[in-house]
Amino acid sequence: MNFIYISLCILMFLDCVILVFLVLLQLPKKEAGAGMAFGGAATDALFGAGSGNVLTKVTKYAAGIFFGLALIMAIMASHQSKSEAALLAEKLIKKGGASVSQTTAPPAASAPPAAGGLLQLTNAPAAGTNR
Repeated sequence: MNFIYISLCILMFLDCVILVFLVLLQLPKKEAGAGMAFGGAATDALFGAGSGNVLTKVTKYAAGIFFGLALIMAIMASHQSKSEAALLAEKLIKKGGASVSQTTAPPAASAPPAAGGLLQLTNAPAAGTNR
């Protein structure tokens, strides 16, 4: 299943690259914009005068493939088996009876020094003062 997921990732990457180039090659509606800056006029010479219709249709198919691949990959990711870390955590819970968060908690903080620190953390008056 991992091989299929990786191959779908590669297909999705290639589809994304194709989709970007298709969008940049399309003719703009008002003869200005990003289409003209990235070679929109060259599509007339390459594909003919009706190239806008062809590129629009191919862009729709590429976008449909993109969304289809995204849905398939999301379904595959949700049905994947548990990772090794999740399986290890379950074994630790069953064996020790304690939750993983309790076993990985940081140690308790040590008591502050009695005197001589930069910050006095107790309510007791400092040495040499009368209250």
